[in-house]
Amino acid sequence: MSQTFRAPVYCDSGVVAAPHYLASLAGATVLQEGGNAVEAAIAANAVLGVTWPHMCGVGGDLFLLVYWAATGELLGLNASGHSSRRASVEAARALGHATMPLRGGLSITVPGAVDGWVTALERFGRLELGRLLAPAIRYAAEGFPITANLSQAIADKLPVFQEHPASLAVYAPGGRVPAPGERLANPALATTLSRVAEQGRRGFYEGETAQRIARAVQEAGGLLDEEDLASQHAVWVEPLRTTYRGWELCELPPPTQGVTALEMANLVEGFDLAAAGHNSAQTIHWIVEAKRLAFADRDRYLADPAAMTCSAEWLASKAYAEARRRAIDPWRAAARVEPGRPKPDGDTIYLCTADREGNVVSLIQSLFHSFGSGIVAEGTGVMLQNRGASFRLDPEHPNVFAPRKRPFHTLIPALALQNGKPALVFGTRGADGQPQTQLQVLANVVDYGFNPQLAVEAPRWVHGGPAKHHPPDTVVLESRISDVQRVAEELRARGHRVAISSPLDLGMGTAQAIRIDQERGVLIAGSDPRGDGAAIGF
Repeated sequence: MSQTFRAPVYCDSGVVAAPHYLASLAGATVLQEGGNAVEAAIAANAVLGVTWPHMCGVGGDLFLLVYWAATGELLGLNASGHSSRRASVEAARALGHATMPLRGGLSITVPGAVDGWVTALERFGRLELGRLLAPAIRYAAEGFPITANLSQAIADKLPVFQEHPASLAVYAPGGRVPAPGERLANPALATTLSRVAEQGRRGFYEGETAQRIARAVQEAGGLLDEEDLASQHAVWVEPLRTTYRGWELCELPPPTQGVTALEMANLVEGFDLAAAGHNSAQTIHWIVEAKRLAFADRDRYLADPAAMTCSAEWLASKAYAEARRRAIDPWRAAARVEPGRPKPDGDTIYLCTADREGNVVSLIQSLFHSFGSGIVAEGTGVMLQNRGASFRLDPEHPNVFAPRKRPFHTLIPALALQNGKPALVFGTRGADGQPQTQLQVLANVVDYGFNPQLAVEAPRWVHGGPAKHHPPDTVVLESRISDVQRVAEELRARGHRVAISSPLDLGMGTAQAIRIDQERGVLIAGSDPRGDGAAIGF
């Protein structure tokens, strides 16, 4: 496959690839003004919270990987929020819940994004936070023309908004869904962002904004209060690493599913994808079976690292993958997949940036489901996430609902190194699809030699069904896959349930990628046409 809808972007001074063009423009402008990759990422993220509010915003969490060229450091930032100090299985059951609710007040955890911005800038920033937030504040205050994707997302969630007047007033005033091209403004969010620009962390986690968020959560049946918000703090973490055909793949540790992506890469490395062919039935079968094994481990063991009963490093090891790979039948889908026995141990946006100094950022930020909890805190314009929905009410599970605990996260920014330096910065939105898409993008570059635009644009598949339109055990193929009917029949013959989707399925995620050509000093970027994004460089 060589034809693409877009050409890759070639540049040498800086680039931003994000799923909305206004966000890419905001980040690229920061780079042109002398800002660095971290600052560009924050500016782009803030704009996405306004222009792609169904996928992210200041009411959600944030994770990033940053490579800092001056020191050669690779660092991870976990800016995810925690549950209330009053959280417990008993508290949830007393509120009438047999399982964690998908939406509503109990699903809301402390938003971590703003704290993440401030923490990253304290270490790597040169520009004022107010400068970085200025484009987002302007789009929120004055409005912007919405895309068809956002219009459809609002229409899909209209029944949810009708239960929450503050949300309805922002996104569907009068109960009417804005059409593509109509302007959407959120003046209250502009005020909230302005407060953050002036006061930093205190402007969100203390004072009026915190009071309004706590009130909205409690009125919706949740437990968070102002003390919970004020106690939020992001943490710098050491990334987990493995190798894939000589490339060093780096992911964030738990509570993210980064270890799942590493385990999948280790499992698949034992198969010759290049010889089997891109998107062949054999290649897809191998990766799907690897995914099923890795997800069985994920669902059994991953949680807040303080609550885990096994070692994430062991899950990500070559030795563990070697043992697990024996469970993969090269010709037949397993009828049942169980978690392994690790050694014991004491909706979303993705964007990436690179600057002229050699710094790169891989950033992911989310509200979890589309429009998160569905609850806008009145007077703030802040849509609150529903990440707490991933907690369990099983006291024996490591991801059990408990006080001041970070829930399991699907969010995973990725970065691959060669010779100890960044070679590929990449990631996607898409919940359970994230590690599957990441591995496809990585294989597209490493095994098939694709450029970044072709790597993110090439026909994809996902096991689990995009946007829940298919049964959870279905392998969903985009119809652009070469000879898709034959591939589907071969997969069915191996025991897989298969469905064929649209040519460009938004449920496959919206990936972005930057390839760093270390020999020539060139940045090559691609942005997924499944979204509204662009790669902008100079």
